[in-house]
Amino acid sequence: MKAIWNGAVIAESDDTVLIEGNHYFPPDSLRQEHFRDSDHSTVCGWKGTASYRHVVVDGQVNENAAWFYPDPKPAAEEIRDRYAFWRGVVIDN
Repeated sequence: MKAIWNGAVIAESDDTVLIEGNHYFPPDSLRQEHFRDSDHSTVCGWKGTASYRHVVVDGQVNENAAWFYPDPKPAAEEIRDRYAFWRGVVIDN
């Protein structure tokens, strides 16, 4: 699977976990040059607190377009530290 934004592959892996229609990519599959830290977070009732990162390609910033669960609830342990995407990031295989 590939995560693509603004014409750039920002993550690529054959080992994603599919939950609620979102592919969660392992952290080592991210092309780190396309990510910047964010202080944004949200809470999911069954997964826990999600942290976010901005996606950056060619100087353009897609704010909070990547999220992950650094300390998920037990029911979501399989996605610990894995990244999912939204806000125009296309997932393709």
